[in-house]
Amino acid sequence: MNPKAKTLTLRGRGTLTLPAELRKRYRLEEGEPLTLLDLGGVFILAPKLTLVPKLVGELSRLREEAGLSVDELLEGQSEQRRKLYRERYGGQA
Repeated sequence: MNPKAKTLTLRGRGTLTLPAELRKRYRLEEGEPLTLLDLGGVFILAPKLTLVPKLVGELSRLREEAGLSVDELLEGQSEQRRKLYRERYGGQA
């Protein structure tokens, strides 16, 4: 069997359970919409939403925990960019 292939069992009322490792890897939670694409006997199951909204939420949470406003976070952006440039390429940015 393909190492990336997973076996799912169709249960009563058409219920499928995704393996925990996949739910964790792709940050899928109960009630999350998925898209099922039927390619003539081959199915593709994919999350309907991208991870971007979840990542934005996580970044907002971390920013709030750090006690920073968006303006404060952006204030240091130029200096951090210059510092990273110097680390990667040397000299002045």
